[in-house]
Amino acid sequence: MQHVVEASQVVKTFVKKRPVNELVRHPFRRAERVRALRGVDLRVRAGEIFGLLGPNGAGKTTLLKILSCLVLPDSGRAVIGGEDTVHEGRVKPKIGLVHSDERSFYWRLSGRENLRFFSHLYDVPRRKMGARIDELLRRVGMLEDADRRFADYSSGMKQRLAVARALLHDPPILLMDEPTRSLDPASAMSLRSFVREELNGRDGKTVLLATHNLHEAETLCDRVAILVRGKIRRIGTVDEVRRWDVDERRFRLEVDRWPPGFRGPCRVLSEEEGEGLRRVTIALDRDGRLDGVLRALLDSGSAVHACDRIEPDLEEAFSRILEEETEAEATP
Repeated sequence: MQHVVEASQVVKTFVKKRPVNELVRHPFRRAERVRALRGVDLRVRAGEIFGLLGPNGAGKTTLLKILSCLVLPDSGRAVIGGEDTVHEGRVKPKIGLVHSDERSFYWRLSGRENLRFFSHLYDVPRRKMGARIDELLRRVGMLEDADRRFADYSSGMKQRLAVARALLHDPPILLMDEPTRSLDPASAMSLRSFVREELNGRDGKTVLLATHNLHEAETLCDRVAILVRGKIRRIGTVDEVRRWDVDERRFRLEVDRWPPGFRGPCRVLSEEEGEGLRRVTIALDRDGRLDGVLRALLDSGSAVHACDRIEPDLEEAFSRILEEETEAEATP
């Protein structure tokens, strides 16, 4: 399958900002450099929604800026739709960037006037400009509020206008940097639905989504990569990543009683009372057999009312990866 977004060994460092008093006291001291990206490799397939996950400061925004031609890498190569990002003029028509920086709009202008201004920057033909703006305003649910000042918009309305702006020139690839960060739950759900059903499902656009919202990644993304301290640590489907390094299977049983001292061929993780039944969470290793546990319980005189498999979630995998990185940093 064709890859439309590629990053190969991308490295980026920045000069750390110094306080004014330090600049005055030590004007000739060498500035400290911070490594934002440490050899990132990434491949995004055409037509997929790809999630870039990581804690704050992991390098997600820096990578998106490199892919959108806003920042050049120190080394390595970034390619969009077959074009190297050093060729800005060839790359820009292929991408639309959605971010939550409201300062990039003109607050005294209306939403429609803002889109008209950016349409000129994106070289949208004049004869098509009005119809294109109206179509996008309708699609993002902003047509009725199009002539209000941008300054009077809610956070959700501003974000929807940001999506409309990114679509003005109808790019095949969307780069989205935490698009739901400042939205209330209802607005965030609406935007996710629009991305999945309209932009990706109907229009077939490729979406690279940077977020630290794990629920958002699970509900939206076909594949995800976890970025920690400037390096990709895990990459794969959501199911593959959340099952990473999991050697056991977990089940939740509802029984009328749990025999005292009973362990059977399993490990008990938790026990709790509920509505006349006892809920017990157990873990089995890869070779353990659930039927052996159930048989042992029945032989002990206990009745099993329910048995459910507990699937590992992305939050657990994310925590394991962060813990692994912390331990690696602490190891001399």
